This record gives sequence, C-alpha cells and structure tokens, in this order.
Amino acid sequence: MSDTFTVTRITALTARRVPYDWAWARDNAGFVSENWARRIAERPALFDGRVLLACACRIADDAGTVDLFEVAFSQFLAFRDAGSPDPDVANVFAAIVPRARDGAALLGVMGGHTANAGQIYFPCGTPDLADLREGDRVDLVGSAERELLEETGIALPPDAPDEWLLLSGDGQRAFLRPVHFPEDGDALLARMERHRRAEADAELDGFVIVRGAADIDSARMPGWVRTYLANAFAPIYG
Repeated sequence: MSDTFTVTRITALTARRVPYDWAWARDNAGFVSENWARRIAERPALFDGRVLLACACRIADDAGTVDLFEVAFSQFLAFRDAGSPDPDVANVFAAIVPRARDGAALLGVMGGHTANAGQIYFPCGTPDLADLREGDRVDLVGSAERELLEETGIALPPDAPDEWLLLSGDGQRAFLRPVHFPEDGDALLARMERHRRAEADAELDGFVIVRGAADIDSARMPGWVRTYLANAFAPIYG
C-alpha cells in the first residue's frame, strides 16, 4: 500500500445503506472461498459476519455522504487481500484520533487473533449491521465513538468539535476526527492500558504513542495512518 492519499476537511458526515449488485464478489466467488479458507487456517477466531462497504462517497458544502451496501466479511477480506480491484467500491470507516494535551497521538496495536494482527492504527472498525439506525441510516459518527470507548475505555469530551478529515486512497476512505484530551500522552496511555488489561478478551495487544514523525512505523502503520501522522507533525492540520 502507498501513502498516496488525498486529504479533505469536512464538518458533517452522514451515511446510509443501499441495495447494490456487487459484480466483483459474484464473479470471484471461488477466490473469496479460497481466501477465506486460508484466513481461517491462520486465525480460527475470525467470524464471517455481515459488514458494510461503500459504493459511493460524495463531498459537497463541506459535508460527506456515503452509500454503503451489505457484504459478507469473507468477501470484504478477499477484496482487500486482492488489492481492492473494484474502483467503484471502497472500504469506508470512521475513527477518533486521540490527541493528548502535549500533542502526542495515541494508537492501538491489533491483537494476534484479529484479521489485522500487529498493525498499528487509531481505534476503528469496519461498519456493520450494529451501526444501522432508523432503518437504513448508518451511524458512522457513533461507530467511531463506540470503537474508541470499547478499545480504550475513553469517552469523548462533551465539547469535542465535530470536525473531520477524509483521507482517500488505496481503495479506502478513512474519516478521521482528531479530538484533544486534557491529559498528557503518558497519562492517557496509562488510562487506556488499565482498560485493556481489565478486558477478558481484548482486541488490542497494546498502545503506541507518537510524538513526532520519527515515531511513524512504516512497516506496521497503514498508509492512511502514516499520511495523517506525517502531516499532523509537520504540522499542516490537527
């Protein structure tokens, strides 16, 4: 994966579930099955549930609107493992970027039982049916807040600004919401670690503090994370 991501500021984010005939998944059903068998052999805890991918993403008047459709997790993994070959479909997700009082950014290290074992990124997850609200509305904003709370034990401050950065590239659309917390980096890390150690089945193996460009891990951080951090510590944006 590359670091060729465009960055767009937005102030509102909405999403909905729509019907969509995904020809790529239908035409590559054999590859999907073979890829899933390989993945399950590597990590038996994986579950082939239903997730949401995007077939459209529009930006107008500083607002983002996303159309999502329902697929099997095995189809999503096959699509991603194949290099996201369908240009009409994207992996869309939302994430809170925890920023400490001293400017540090906090990221999680994915557990060895997960599909992204060892990778380092901000608390987030692929949208799924649990994010549906009021019929076909998809709560991406709430999904980001929920993932932060579940993985770190930290809730958003009541005065957190509703401002986002959309990073687009490599078949992904990452909606990032940088939020500043009152603690310094070490104190915020300690709070997250206390929560993680108290979990019976933690999704994360630990956390990483980034205080500058020298802390960027090019081997384990996805391109959208590297892009955000490189610019955040330039600095270009928050």
